[in-house]
Amino acid sequence: MTTVLDGVDRAALARAVLAHAEQRTGARSGLRAGPAAASSRHAGAAPAGSAPAGSAPAGSAPVGSTSAAGTATSSVPGPTAAAPVPVPAAAGSSLTHPDRPPLPVAPDLAPLLPGGALRRGASLVVTGSTSLVLALVARASQEGSWVAVVGLPAVGLLAAQQAGVVLDRLALVPRPGPDAPTVLAALLDGVDLVVVGDDAVLTDAERRRLTARARERGTVLLSTATWPGAHVVLTAEPVEWTGLGAGHGHLRRYRLAVTRGGRGSAGHRSRAEVVLPVRAGAAGAGAEASDPARRRAPETVQPLRLVG
Repeated sequence: MTTVLDGVDRAALARAVLAHAEQRTGARSGLRAGPAAASSRHAGAAPAGSAPAGSAPAGSAPVGSTSAAGTATSSVPGPTAAAPVPVPAAAGSSLTHPDRPPLPVAPDLAPLLPGGALRRGASLVVTGSTSLVLALVARASQEGSWVAVVGLPAVGLLAAQQAGVVLDRLALVPRPGPDAPTVLAALLDGVDLVVVGDDAVLTDAERRRLTARARERGTVLLSTATWPGAHVVLTAEPVEWTGLGAGHGHLRRYRLAVTRGGRGSAGHRSRAEVVLPVRAGAAGAGAEASDPARRRAPETVQPLRLVG
């Protein structure tokens, strides 16, 4: 007998199929399969909120059956029924649970963030330095997370690669135009970290909806412009460039003073200095200067010679 699903069950089933596809293709990292697949109830249990159903075929469970752990499972009866697909419950599932592992950042940048990492579902604002934005998302990219940059046409692939971002897991939408809300909503459903630039024109109502969507999907939302209700606000101010000599050399390092504000644990304003680009394995911003083994040999400056 066929079980009729209401709108809520259909939405949950659709989210489960999407989550299963994301996990198989690697489009979203950190998905954890719920433990309910191995401990579902007997096949005769009817799903809550649906009409009573008859006995199910042997070897299959009714659509919408609930496991002991609170995660629903779905399977379609047939000659070769597929393995049950975990369906996230309306709340507290592995897809939307706030306890999913946060996205890591480089050790030099950890003091800028509450908990030293990018918390899933949070919204951040970073102003004053695109280099700092790329540095914040680089470590997560290196560990398998996908990053999307929308509305930042000035960001180039070379700059992203030099900051440590893995280009194989980077999506660029430089000018989304009037479709910015739709583009961002789709990306929030499919990637781990979405960067929103000034060229993504949004209303305050659209920003609030996108914030709620990021929180539901466990995606980190990072904006380079003002974003109402942002959990963390980082304001970068340039201090100095190093590397140039008297008519020779090239820019090597960029020192920034970063002020942190925001809500909750980030509400206590603090100020720190960071040096970009972040060197892999450096213990701190001044590690290269303090460790003689890291210091570069002084460059030999050849005097100018008049010819002709």
